[in-house]
Amino acid sequence: MPLIDLPLSELRRYNGINPRPDDFDAYWNEALAEMRGVDPEVELRPSQFRAPFAEVFDLFFTGVGGSRVHAKYLRPKSVSKPHPAVLQFHGYSTSSGDWSDKLGYVALGFSLAALDCRGQGGISEDLGGARGNTFKGQIIRGLDDDPRKLAFRQIFLDTAQLAGIVMGFEEVDANRVGVLGGSQGGALTLACAALEPRIKRAAPVYPFLCDYQRVWEMDLAEAAYEEIRNYFRLYDPRHERQRDIFTKLGYIDIQHLAPRIQAEVLMGSGLMDKICPPSSQFAAYNKITSPKNVMIYPDFGHENLPGFADATFEFLSRL
Repeated sequence: MPLIDLPLSELRRYNGINPRPDDFDAYWNEALAEMRGVDPEVELRPSQFRAPFAEVFDLFFTGVGGSRVHAKYLRPKSVSKPHPAVLQFHGYSTSSGDWSDKLGYVALGFSLAALDCRGQGGISEDLGGARGNTFKGQIIRGLDDDPRKLAFRQIFLDTAQLAGIVMGFEEVDANRVGVLGGSQGGALTLACAALEPRIKRAAPVYPFLCDYQRVWEMDLAEAAYEEIRNYFRLYDPRHERQRDIFTKLGYIDIQHLAPRIQAEVLMGSGLMDKICPPSSQFAAYNKITSPKNVMIYPDFGHENLPGFADATFEFLSRL
């Protein structure tokens, strides 16, 4: 098998190189306190989509910074209460997608909430407010301002806030909630499990937003990570601030949140992934101390991993 990254034996030991800010834990503790201080003003609006066994809603809540955030919310019509729930997170720049692809979990007797990340392809608001450049991507949004203005800080908090809202619904068993998603959705799956410790199971696939410096050093700051290269070319062409920039990105690096995870984790990873290289994924995976397993696909990249969606469904069905 050709290698684009470290051999698997080394991936299983790799611990990442992106700097971790000294005040990382205080930063996220403060962020969570801010989130808990927000009145979410939850609103459920019946959707026009219909399924015979599901009740279907557009869910809106107020997130940190005042943005109104949207999620699709589906719950079974005739299932005993309380029952399990699943949260679903989408890939970078896209949206929560169609209603119909979520019905499998509802048929299983689960509620499901699918987040629209603020400022991306869905209908969630992004009020912004960060100084400095906002060119071509949310990884770098807020990078020239106070770290509390980083766009992904707010998006990570949206995942935890949504989890808390769903756990608070009378039909949901707060002790039986799982999360899933791929790429950015994989990163948000891990962020949600890190910031909401009641999450019981998490199923990320090739998580994004991990070990930014490693991605850059592998010369893979392109496609989804292109904005990092663009930032340096436009705003620090000689890399005089490189250490400071990667350290600030460390606040929103999933590998540094991973030790907080208490959920059981099932991860999928393709060893030929040139979008989210395997070492960046393993930088986060190797820091998870809760029960975990990774399904390896040696010949696959950032694409459908055959059988992983089925394994995820079976994994989460045991909530």
